[in-house]
Amino acid sequence: MSDFNEDFVETDRLKRINYLAEKAKSVGLTEEEKKEREKLRKEFLEEFRKNARSQIERICFVDEKGNQTPIKRKK
Repeated sequence: MSDFNEDFVETDRLKRINYLAEKAKSVGLTEEEKKEREKLRKEFLEEFRKNARSQIERICFVDEKGNQTPIKRKK
């Protein structure tokens, strides 16, 4: 997430998720709010996993000779 707009949207999404979580604990949520919360959580987790995977894929092991070996995905 390098783009300012994406960061802003992500911050708003997290604020909304947190608001809905707080409201769920205090007074409860309507069915519409429950659906919104689930949708926002799914979107957030997908983006989080995508970013984590991208960071992990950029990691390389360096041996004594300076050779770089990228991490291989388990099958």
